Amino acid sequence: MTVLTPPVPLATPRRARLGLTLFILALLLAPWVAGAAGGNYWVRVVDFALLYLMLALGLNIVVGMTGLLDMGFIAFYAVGAYLAALLSSSHLTQQFPLLLQWFPDGLHLSMLWLIPLAALLAAACGILLGAPTLRLRGDYLAIVTLGFGEIVRILMRNLDRPVNLTNGPKGISGIDPVSLFGLKFSGMHEWFGVRFSGLYLYYYLFAALLLAILFISLRLQNSRIGRAWTAIREDEDAARAMGINTRNFKLLAFAIGATFGGVAGALFAAFQGFVSPESFTLQESIAVLAMVVLGGMGHIPGVILGALLLAALPELLRSSMGPLQQALFGQVLIDPEIIRQLFYGLALILVMLYRPAGLWPARHAGRTAA
Repeated sequence: MTVLTPPVPLATPRRARLGLTLFILALLLAPWVAGAAGGNYWVRVVDFALLYLMLALGLNIVVGMTGLLDMGFIAFYAVGAYLAALLSSSHLTQQFPLLLQWFPDGLHLSMLWLIPLAALLAAACGILLGAPTLRLRGDYLAIVTLGFGEIVRILMRNLDRPVNLTNGPKGISGIDPVSLFGLKFSGMHEWFGVRFSGLYLYYYLFAALLLAILFISLRLQNSRIGRAWTAIREDEDAARAMGINTRNFKLLAFAIGATFGGVAGALFAAFQGFVSPESFTLQESIAVLAMVVLGGMGHIPGVILGALLLAALPELLRSSMGPLQQALFGQVLIDPEIIRQLFYGLALILVMLYRPAGLWPARHAGRTAA
Protein backbone atom coordinates (compact mmCIF):
# COMPACT_ATOMS: atom_id res chain seq x y z
CA MET A 1 0.00 0.00 0.00
CA THR A 2 1.33 3.43 -0.94
CA VAL A 3 0.71 6.39 1.32
CA LEU A 4 1.19 9.86 -0.09
CA THR A 5 2.49 12.41 2.37
CA PRO A 6 1.23 15.97 2.07
CA PRO A 7 3.49 18.39 0.20
CA VAL A 8 6.25 19.94 2.26
CA PRO A 9 5.70 23.72 2.36
CA LEU A 10 8.49 25.56 0.61
CA ALA A 11 8.45 28.38 3.12
CA THR A 12 5.94 30.12 5.32
CA PRO A 13 5.27 33.79 4.52
CA ARG A 14 6.93 34.77 7.79
CA ARG A 15 10.08 32.77 7.06
CA ALA A 16 10.17 34.07 3.51
CA ARG A 17 9.92 37.68 4.69
CA LEU A 18 12.60 37.10 7.31
CA GLY A 19 14.94 35.49 4.78
CA LEU A 20 14.38 38.32 2.29
CA THR A 21 15.00 40.94 4.98
CA LEU A 22 18.26 39.30 6.04
CA PHE A 23 19.37 38.97 2.41
CA ILE A 24 18.71 42.66 1.69
CA LEU A 25 20.47 43.68 4.92
CA ALA A 26 23.51 41.58 4.00
CA LEU A 27 23.41 43.08 0.51
CA LEU A 28 23.49 46.61 1.91
CA LEU A 29 26.37 45.97 4.33
CA ALA A 30 28.52 43.67 2.17
CA PRO A 31 30.76 46.29 0.47
CA TRP A 32 31.56 48.05 3.76
CA VAL A 33 32.43 44.77 5.46
CA ALA A 34 34.55 43.73 2.48
CA GLY A 35 36.25 47.14 2.35
CA ALA A 36 37.05 47.04 6.06
CA ALA A 37 38.48 43.51 5.72
CA GLY A 38 40.56 43.89 2.59
CA GLY A 39 40.22 47.33 1.05
CA ASN A 40 39.02 48.13 -2.46
CA TYR A 41 40.25 44.76 -3.78
CA TRP A 42 37.53 42.89 -1.91
CA VAL A 43 34.93 45.51 -2.78
CA ARG A 44 35.77 44.79 -6.41
CA VAL A 45 35.40 41.07 -5.71
CA VAL A 46 31.89 41.52 -4.31
CA ASP A 47 31.02 43.70 -7.32
CA PHE A 48 31.95 40.85 -9.63
CA ALA A 49 30.07 38.42 -7.38
CA LEU A 50 26.86 40.37 -8.07
CA LEU A 51 27.49 40.15 -11.83
CA TYR A 52 27.93 36.39 -11.52
CA LEU A 53 24.74 36.24 -9.49
CA MET A 54 22.85 37.87 -12.38
CA LEU A 55 24.34 35.36 -14.81
CA ALA A 56 23.54 32.42 -12.54
CA LEU A 57 19.91 33.53 -12.14
CA GLY A 58 19.60 33.87 -15.90
CA LEU A 59 21.07 30.43 -16.54
CA ASN A 60 18.89 28.97 -13.80
CA ILE A 61 15.81 29.79 -15.86
CA VAL A 62 17.15 27.79 -18.81
CA VAL A 63 18.89 24.94 -16.99
CA GLY A 64 17.24 24.80 -13.58
CA MET A 65 13.62 25.64 -14.30
CA THR A 66 13.26 24.38 -17.90
CA GLY A 67 15.87 21.61 -17.94
CA LEU A 68 17.69 22.78 -21.09
CA LEU A 69 21.44 22.20 -20.78
CA ASP A 70 23.00 25.43 -22.08
CA MET A 71 26.81 25.41 -22.29
CA GLY A 72 27.13 28.67 -24.22
CA PHE A 73 25.34 31.08 -21.91
CA ILE A 74 28.37 33.36 -21.67
CA ALA A 75 27.69 34.39 -25.29
CA PHE A 76 24.78 36.57 -24.14
CA TYR A 77 27.09 38.18 -21.58
CA ALA A 78 29.47 38.96 -24.45
CA VAL A 79 26.70 40.39 -26.64
CA GLY A 80 25.61 42.82 -23.91
CA ALA A 81 29.20 43.80 -23.11
CA TYR A 82 30.20 44.50 -26.71
CA LEU A 83 27.01 46.45 -27.41
CA ALA A 84 27.72 48.67 -24.40
CA ALA A 85 31.37 49.02 -25.46
CA LEU A 86 30.46 50.11 -28.99
CA LEU A 87 27.79 52.59 -27.92
CA SER A 88 29.68 54.18 -25.03
CA SER A 89 33.17 54.58 -26.47
CA SER A 90 34.83 56.39 -29.37
CA HIS A 91 35.63 53.16 -31.24
CA LEU A 92 32.84 53.37 -33.84
CA THR A 93 33.39 57.05 -34.62
CA GLN A 94 37.10 56.35 -35.15
CA GLN A 95 36.33 53.58 -37.63
CA PHE A 96 33.42 55.18 -39.51
CA PRO A 97 33.93 58.80 -40.65
CA LEU A 98 30.21 59.21 -41.36
CA LEU A 99 29.41 58.55 -37.72
CA LEU A 100 32.08 61.06 -36.73
CA GLN A 101 30.24 63.71 -38.74
CA TRP A 102 26.98 62.95 -36.96
CA PHE A 103 28.56 62.50 -33.51
CA PRO A 104 31.71 64.66 -33.41
CA ASP A 105 32.06 64.10 -29.66
CA GLY A 106 31.71 60.34 -30.06
CA LEU A 107 29.01 57.91 -29.01
CA HIS A 108 28.42 58.19 -25.28
CA LEU A 109 25.07 56.59 -24.70
CA SER A 110 23.77 56.62 -21.14
CA MET A 111 23.43 53.42 -19.15
CA LEU A 112 19.70 54.15 -18.97
CA TRP A 113 19.62 53.34 -22.71
CA LEU A 114 22.34 50.71 -22.77
CA ILE A 115 20.65 48.35 -20.30
CA PRO A 116 17.35 47.98 -22.23
CA LEU A 117 19.18 47.82 -25.58
CA ALA A 118 21.52 45.11 -24.30
CA ALA A 119 18.55 43.21 -22.86
CA LEU A 120 16.65 43.35 -26.17
CA LEU A 121 19.65 42.31 -28.28
CA ALA A 122 20.52 39.45 -25.93
CA ALA A 123 16.88 38.27 -25.92
CA ALA A 124 16.89 38.25 -29.74
CA CYS A 125 20.10 36.19 -29.68
CA GLY A 126 18.48 33.83 -27.17
CA ILE A 127 15.56 33.25 -29.53
CA LEU A 128 18.01 32.86 -32.42
CA LEU A 129 19.79 30.13 -30.46
CA GLY A 130 16.63 28.48 -29.20
CA ALA A 131 14.70 28.27 -32.47
CA PRO A 132 16.92 25.71 -34.26
CA THR A 133 17.46 23.64 -31.11
CA LEU A 134 13.85 23.00 -30.08
CA ARG A 135 14.01 19.31 -30.97
CA LEU A 136 17.35 18.73 -29.22
CA ARG A 137 17.74 17.47 -25.65
CA GLY A 138 20.49 16.56 -23.23
CA ASP A 139 23.98 16.10 -24.63
CA TYR A 140 23.01 17.16 -28.15
CA LEU A 141 21.64 20.48 -26.90
CA ALA A 142 24.76 20.99 -24.77
CA ILE A 143 27.02 20.50 -27.82
CA VAL A 144 25.02 22.94 -29.97
CA THR A 145 24.91 25.65 -27.31
CA LEU A 146 28.62 25.15 -26.61
CA GLY A 147 29.26 25.72 -30.30
CA PHE A 148 27.11 28.85 -30.25
CA GLY A 149 29.13 30.30 -27.39
CA GLU A 150 32.40 29.59 -29.17
CA ILE A 151 31.08 31.07 -32.43
CA VAL A 152 30.25 34.33 -30.70
CA ARG A 153 33.68 34.51 -29.04
CA ILE A 154 35.52 33.73 -32.28
CA LEU A 155 33.34 36.24 -34.14
CA MET A 156 34.27 38.96 -31.66
CA ARG A 157 37.91 37.98 -32.06
CA ASN A 158 37.89 38.22 -35.86
CA LEU A 159 35.57 41.14 -36.61
CA ASP A 160 38.51 43.50 -37.02
CA ARG A 161 38.73 43.01 -40.79
CA PRO A 162 37.85 44.03 -43.41
CA VAL A 163 35.89 46.46 -41.22
CA ASN A 164 37.17 46.91 -37.69
CA LEU A 165 33.99 46.47 -35.66
CA THR A 166 35.27 44.79 -32.48
CA ASN A 167 39.02 45.56 -32.66
CA GLY A 168 39.72 41.82 -32.68
CA PRO A 169 41.83 40.27 -29.90
CA LYS A 170 42.94 43.73 -28.71
CA GLY A 171 39.45 44.44 -27.46
CA ILE A 172 37.73 47.79 -26.99
CA SER A 173 39.01 50.23 -24.38
CA GLY A 174 38.02 53.72 -23.30
CA ILE A 175 34.47 52.68 -22.40
CA ASP A 176 32.63 55.36 -20.48
CA PRO A 177 32.05 54.66 -16.78
CA VAL A 178 28.48 54.80 -15.54
CA SER A 179 27.08 58.28 -15.06
CA LEU A 180 23.50 58.61 -13.79
CA PHE A 181 21.72 61.93 -13.25
CA GLY A 182 25.01 63.80 -13.20
CA LEU A 183 26.64 61.41 -10.72
CA LYS A 184 29.82 59.83 -12.10
CA PHE A 185 30.70 56.43 -10.68
CA SER A 186 34.44 56.75 -11.34
CA GLY A 187 37.00 58.26 -8.98
CA MET A 188 36.63 59.06 -5.29
CA HIS A 189 33.56 60.49 -3.57
CA GLU A 190 32.83 62.05 -0.22
CA TRP A 191 29.37 62.10 1.35
CA PHE A 192 28.69 63.36 4.88
CA GLY A 193 32.40 63.22 5.69
CA VAL A 194 32.80 59.63 4.49
CA ARG A 195 35.27 59.17 1.64
CA PHE A 196 34.85 56.12 -0.64
CA SER A 197 35.63 54.97 -4.18
CA GLY A 198 33.24 54.58 -7.08
CA LEU A 199 33.35 50.82 -6.53
CA TYR A 200 30.72 51.29 -3.84
CA LEU A 201 28.42 53.13 -6.23
CA TYR A 202 28.81 50.36 -8.79
CA TYR A 203 27.99 47.84 -6.09
CA TYR A 204 24.68 49.47 -5.19
CA LEU A 205 23.75 49.86 -8.87
CA PHE A 206 24.45 46.14 -9.39
CA ALA A 207 22.53 45.31 -6.21
CA ALA A 208 19.47 47.28 -7.36
CA LEU A 209 19.41 45.50 -10.71
CA LEU A 210 20.06 42.15 -9.01
CA LEU A 211 17.01 42.69 -6.78
CA ALA A 212 14.93 43.45 -9.89
CA ILE A 213 16.17 40.25 -11.55
CA LEU A 214 15.53 38.29 -8.36
CA PHE A 215 11.98 39.67 -8.13
CA ILE A 216 11.30 38.70 -11.76
CA SER A 217 12.74 35.21 -11.19
CA LEU A 218 10.61 34.61 -8.10
CA ARG A 219 7.45 35.83 -9.81
CA LEU A 220 8.14 33.67 -12.84
CA GLN A 221 8.83 30.58 -10.73
CA ASN A 222 5.48 30.84 -8.98
CA SER A 223 3.51 31.73 -12.11
CA ARG A 224 1.80 29.71 -14.81
CA ILE A 225 4.91 30.15 -16.93
CA GLY A 226 7.13 28.73 -14.19
CA ARG A 227 4.86 25.71 -13.75
CA ALA A 228 4.96 25.10 -17.51
CA TRP A 229 8.78 25.23 -17.43
CA THR A 230 8.80 22.74 -14.57
CA ALA A 231 6.53 20.40 -16.50
CA ILE A 232 8.85 20.60 -19.54
CA ARG A 233 11.84 19.86 -17.31
CA GLU A 234 10.23 16.82 -15.71
CA ASP A 235 8.77 15.28 -18.89
CA GLU A 236 8.51 17.26 -22.11
CA ASP A 237 6.35 14.66 -23.88
CA ALA A 238 3.85 14.59 -21.01
CA ALA A 239 3.81 18.39 -20.92
CA ARG A 240 3.02 18.50 -24.62
CA ALA A 241 0.27 15.93 -24.15
CA MET A 242 -1.25 18.14 -21.45
CA GLY A 243 -1.58 20.98 -23.95
CA ILE A 244 1.51 23.03 -23.04
CA ASN A 245 3.04 24.77 -26.05
CA THR A 246 6.56 23.54 -25.35
CA ARG A 247 8.01 25.38 -28.34
CA ASN A 248 6.92 28.82 -27.15
CA PHE A 249 7.78 28.21 -23.51
CA LYS A 250 11.27 26.96 -24.35
CA LEU A 251 11.90 30.00 -26.55
CA LEU A 252 10.65 32.21 -23.74
CA ALA A 253 13.09 30.57 -21.32
CA PHE A 254 16.00 31.16 -23.70
CA ALA A 255 14.94 34.79 -24.24
CA ILE A 256 14.46 35.70 -20.56
CA GLY A 257 17.64 33.94 -19.46
CA ALA A 258 19.59 35.69 -22.22
CA THR A 259 18.09 39.04 -21.17
CA PHE A 260 19.63 38.73 -17.71
CA GLY A 261 22.96 37.81 -19.31
CA GLY A 262 22.84 40.84 -21.62
CA VAL A 263 22.13 43.22 -18.74
CA ALA A 264 25.07 41.78 -16.76
CA GLY A 265 27.29 42.16 -19.83
CA ALA A 266 26.45 45.85 -20.27
CA LEU A 267 27.23 46.48 -16.61
CA PHE A 268 30.49 44.54 -16.89
CA ALA A 269 31.67 46.67 -19.83
CA ALA A 270 31.02 49.94 -18.00
CA PHE A 271 32.54 48.64 -14.78
CA GLN A 272 35.67 47.23 -16.39
CA GLY A 273 36.15 49.98 -18.97
CA PHE A 274 37.49 47.35 -21.36
CA VAL A 275 36.19 44.25 -23.12
CA SER A 276 37.99 41.55 -25.09
CA PRO A 277 37.14 38.04 -26.32
CA GLU A 278 39.24 36.54 -23.54
CA SER A 279 36.62 37.56 -20.98
CA PHE A 280 34.01 35.26 -22.56
CA THR A 281 35.65 31.87 -22.84
CA LEU A 282 34.14 28.42 -22.38
CA GLN A 283 35.64 28.32 -18.89
CA GLU A 284 33.35 31.21 -17.89
CA SER A 285 30.29 29.33 -19.18
CA ILE A 286 31.31 26.27 -17.18
CA ALA A 287 31.85 28.40 -14.06
CA VAL A 288 28.33 29.87 -14.28
CA LEU A 289 26.85 26.42 -14.90
CA ALA A 290 28.77 25.10 -11.86
CA MET A 291 27.19 27.83 -9.74
CA VAL A 292 23.70 26.69 -10.71
CA VAL A 293 24.46 22.98 -10.24
CA LEU A 294 26.40 23.46 -6.99
CA GLY A 295 23.71 25.55 -5.33
CA GLY A 296 20.73 23.47 -6.46
CA MET A 297 19.20 23.61 -9.92
CA GLY A 298 15.85 25.34 -10.05
CA HIS A 299 16.06 26.60 -6.45
CA ILE A 300 16.71 30.33 -6.44
CA PRO A 301 18.17 30.59 -2.87
CA GLY A 302 20.44 27.65 -3.70
CA VAL A 303 21.61 29.29 -6.92
CA ILE A 304 22.42 32.47 -4.98
CA LEU A 305 24.44 30.43 -2.48
CA GLY A 306 26.31 28.58 -5.23
CA ALA A 307 27.12 31.79 -7.10
CA LEU A 308 28.41 33.55 -3.99
CA LEU A 309 30.59 30.59 -3.01
CA LEU A 310 32.14 30.07 -6.44
CA ALA A 311 32.65 33.79 -6.99
CA ALA A 312 34.33 34.42 -3.62
CA LEU A 313 36.09 31.11 -2.87
CA PRO A 314 38.66 31.29 -5.72
CA GLU A 315 39.66 34.82 -4.74
CA LEU A 316 39.90 33.85 -1.08
CA LEU A 317 42.17 30.93 -1.98
CA ARG A 318 44.23 33.10 -4.33
CA SER A 319 44.91 35.71 -1.65
CA SER A 320 45.50 33.30 1.26
CA MET A 321 47.65 30.50 -0.20
CA GLY A 322 50.77 32.63 -0.61
CA PRO A 323 50.84 34.08 2.93
CA LEU A 324 49.90 30.68 4.39
CA GLN A 325 52.93 29.02 2.73
CA GLN A 326 55.15 31.85 3.92
CA ALA A 327 53.95 31.34 7.48
CA LEU A 328 54.35 27.54 7.39
CA PHE A 329 57.49 27.05 5.28
CA GLY A 330 59.14 30.46 5.12
CA GLN A 331 58.74 30.56 1.33
CA VAL A 332 56.19 29.97 -1.42
CA LEU A 333 56.73 26.38 -2.60
CA ILE A 334 53.76 26.03 -4.96
CA ASP A 335 52.20 28.74 -7.11
CA PRO A 336 49.03 29.93 -5.29
CA GLU A 337 47.15 29.75 -8.59
CA ILE A 338 47.83 26.00 -8.83
CA ILE A 339 46.67 25.45 -5.23
CA ARG A 340 43.59 27.56 -5.92
CA GLN A 341 42.60 25.41 -8.88
CA LEU A 342 43.31 22.23 -6.90
CA PHE A 343 41.13 23.17 -3.92
CA TYR A 344 38.45 24.62 -6.19
CA GLY A 345 38.18 21.37 -8.15
CA LEU A 346 38.37 19.23 -5.00
CA ALA A 347 35.53 21.18 -3.40
CA LEU A 348 33.33 20.65 -6.47
CA ILE A 349 34.08 16.90 -6.48
CA LEU A 350 33.24 16.52 -2.78
CA VAL A 351 29.99 18.42 -3.17
CA MET A 352 28.92 16.32 -6.15
CA LEU A 353 29.76 13.13 -4.26
CA TYR A 354 27.97 13.97 -1.01
CA ARG A 355 25.40 16.55 -2.13
CA PRO A 356 24.50 15.57 -5.71
CA ALA A 357 21.31 17.65 -5.65
CA GLY A 358 23.29 20.74 -4.65
CA LEU A 359 24.11 22.47 -1.40
CA TRP A 360 20.60 23.89 -1.05
CA PRO A 361 18.22 21.87 -3.24
CA ALA A 362 14.53 22.58 -3.60
CA ARG A 363 12.21 20.71 -1.25
CA HIS A 364 9.70 18.44 -2.96
CA ALA A 365 6.71 16.49 -1.86
CA GLY A 366 7.69 13.18 -0.33
CA ARG A 367 6.32 9.72 -1.09
CA THR A 368 6.61 6.86 1.38
CA ALA A 369 5.62 3.25 1.14
CA ALA A 370 3.85 1.28 3.85
